[in-house]
Amino acid sequence: MSPRDLALASIVILVWGMNFVVIRMGLNGIPPMLLGGLRFTLAALPAVFFVKRPAIATRWLVAYGATISLGQFAFLFTAMSVGMPAGLASLVLQAQAFFTVALGALLLHERFRFHNAAGLAIAAGGLALIGEQGGGAMTMAGFALTLCAALMWALGNIVTKKAGKADMLGLVVWGSLIPPLPFFALSWWLEGPERIAGALGSLGGSSIFAVLYLSFIATLVGYGLWARLMSRYPAAQVAPFSLLIPVIGLAAAAAILDEALSLPQLLGALLVMAGLLVNAFGGRRRTQPA
Repeated sequence: MSPRDLALASIVILVWGMNFVVIRMGLNGIPPMLLGGLRFTLAALPAVFFVKRPAIATRWLVAYGATISLGQFAFLFTAMSVGMPAGLASLVLQAQAFFTVALGALLLHERFRFHNAAGLAIAAGGLALIGEQGGGAMTMAGFALTLCAALMWALGNIVTKKAGKADMLGLVVWGSLIPPLPFFALSWWLEGPERIAGALGSLGGSSIFAVLYLSFIATLVGYGLWARLMSRYPAAQVAPFSLLIPVIGLAAAAAILDEALSLPQLLGALLVMAGLLVNAFGGRRRTQPA
């Protein structure tokens, strides 16, 4: 990878790692369903007028928007609003890697290899350690909802595989047309018109920054640069960079939000990262030519 593209990959990981701290900032002034609606409205408009629609069937576009955009962030935003710390959210959300492997084996008949099982077992032990710490800085409801968000991300990955090759930026932009109306409907139902009006009427600078960051920086810039890298290099060379997201997320949450991990949570975080590494790299030696 060229130094320029290595720098772009670093920017993406920094942007996506900081994403969780920004979500926390946004939730301080905007309820979760309303925040989701605002995020995807601005991510879709006016970008759909400048980005070509991906060449996939409409049903897959709707399924992508309903899972990886609506489902994932409805659960994630709610999780963080009911007590999931930003740093731990960035880590637990990476369980999507194991959900994706399991769903791929179940729905796409992909091979579930030994290193996948080993990585899953290691990470599951780490998640169990983290989950046992509910009731302190982290709530069990927040932990469970973050796992639900990871499952929705994994379902979105399966949808992407079923849809076939598609321009990633186009998929993100056009898929962002799906969530706004459901998000606003959920906000009206769950959060109520008075809370919506109060949030919109008292938007502060940090809330506006959060919406703009989530819409343009995390969504359009992040996925745009990621799509560029994926188009120029093998997926196996680019995808492992995502392992750095929770490292940035945990560090940023500690530095900006003063979030601290207990010793069991720290050990659990290390086990999850070890499991992700085994899952990503465990089969590499076997696949290399003799």
